[in-house]
Order: sequence, then C-alpha cells, then structure tokens
Amino acid sequence: MAKIICGVDVSKARLDVFVAGPNVAAAFDNTAEGVDALAGFCREHGVALVAMEATGGLEKLAFLLLWKSGLPCARVNPRQVRDFAKAAGALEKTDAIDARLIAGAARALNIVETKPPSDAQQRLEALTTRLSQIVADLVTQKQRRHTTSDALARGSIEAVIAFLDAEARRFEKEIAAEIEKDPLWARLDAALRSVKGVADRTVARLLAELPEIGVYSNKAIVKLAGLAPIANDSGARRGNRHIRGGRARVRSILFLVAGIAMRFDEKLKAFHNALIQKGKPKMVARIALARKLLVILNARAREARDAFPPVHP
Repeated sequence: MAKIICGVDVSKARLDVFVAGPNVAAAFDNTAEGVDALAGFCREHGVALVAMEATGGLEKLAFLLLWKSGLPCARVNPRQVRDFAKAAGALEKTDAIDARLIAGAARALNIVETKPPSDAQQRLEALTTRLSQIVADLVTQKQRRHTTSDALARGSIEAVIAFLDAEARRFEKEIAAEIEKDPLWARLDAALRSVKGVADRTVARLLAELPEIGVYSNKAIVKLAGLAPIANDSGARRGNRHIRGGRARVRSILFLVAGIAMRFDEKLKAFHNALIQKGKPKMVARIALARKLLVILNARAREARDAFPPVHP
C-alpha cells in the first residue's frame, strides 16, 4: 500500500494542504498554533510524509515544528513541482491546486524525507545569513558615500557605516565562537583554511549551508552546489552544457574565493589559464575553477572527518 503523503503549499500567512489517498484538503495559519493543528490533521488521516516546496524560508516554521511533533517532512524543489504540473497538464494555479500537485509530485518522484538541521546548524545558518545581509548593506552604504557631497547626508552615511562595521565584527565573533564550540566544526575549519585564500566567512558559509562537505562524493557535492554541468546531448549532437539549480549562496562565494585562491596556488592558476588559452568563455573558466576548488575543499574536509575521533555511546 502506497504511503499517504500530505502536500503543503506555503505562503506567508497560510498553509494550504492536500492529503493524497483520502484526498482531503484543508488550510491552516502559518503560525505555531496552525502547524500544531496541521500535525493533528495529518495524524488523523494517517500521513506518513509531509512534502512542501522550499520557498526561501517561509516553510521553515512548519518544517521544523512538524519534525518536532514526530512527522517526517521533505522539502521539494519548486522546479520539480512545476515540471510535474506541466506533465500532468495542470494549467490552473491556486494555492489549493498547488498543494495537490506537491503531494502528487512527491509520490510520483518518490521524494524522501529531508532531515532537519540541528539547533547548532540552524543558529550558524542564521548568523551567517545575517552577516551576509550586513555586508551587502555595507557595500550599498559605501557606494552612496562616494556619490554624496552634502555634509549632513554624508555624516549620516558615515554613522550607518560605522554601525554596520561594528555589527559585522560582532557577528564574526559569534560565528567564530559557534564553530569553536563544536570539535568537528573546529577541525573542519582548520582543514578548509589550509587552502590559501579561504578565510572566515567562506568557512562559515560552507559549514552553515553545505554541511554535507566531506561526507558526499566529489561528484555529489559539486551537483549539490549547482556547479555540475548538465548534459545536453541528443543522438550525434553534443550541446553546450550549463549549470543549473543548487545552492546559490554557496556557489556565489566559491566564485569569489576561487579567483583569490588561484593567486596562491599555481596549479589552480595553470588550470584556469589553460581553459582561457583553449578559447573557453571567461564564465565557463570561472565555473570550472570554482568547481575544482570545491573538489579540493571536499577532499580536505573528508580527511578531517576521517581523522576525527568517533563518538562512543
């Protein structure tokens, strides 16, 4: 007998749900109380898996609270759901219809549960996300300073920059403390930093948003980061291969750091230059360099994990 799956369409205020099997629909508030009611609804209908799209964070509350209540959950790639909808000929789009399609996609694609991050992982991710926001705001304020000549306006910008600088330092210290508290993270931190050009913020981003580093194979970790070229062949035709999907924030920092790392590593520099000399577009060379750096980092992280003493009960 097929397991019963509940599809959840998440919006800021509401959770529209559809339970495939008994084929019942409902809606709940996207609050702690609403998620608690949803958990009871799922148990009532014998739900074995709750599937929801990854919606940029709006799904986090429901995802985490449902796991805490004992209900396995899965995050589904929105692209997979859209492709499933097209294949099913579903042209209409409402929140209720989307919930039904999510449940259908999860069943058709045999989606498995997505394990929730630990409390420490959630905190590290929150801290690194906030630090990234602060750094982005700093860039914006510094750009404004260059185009402002009025003394009062410039003084205001300078005050904001000083505040953001202090906030950035505060979050960097908090992140460093979180990493230092965890023996495995501390070991991974040292291993990743052994690659010249890789510093605090890169390590924090990788540990927070790519916790699989050092666990997955090189091929799998590259695909997870969205740096694997996707085949585009048919018969004798060999089409151009492009990257797609993956974890954009991880990919963006690898692009940046790879350019820095090759200044210190002659092998990386030679690899990049060889691609350029072969006539490869600069973006293709940039992607390949980031991919090669990730493979190196994954190997260092794997060595660190292998050397880490196992925890005995």
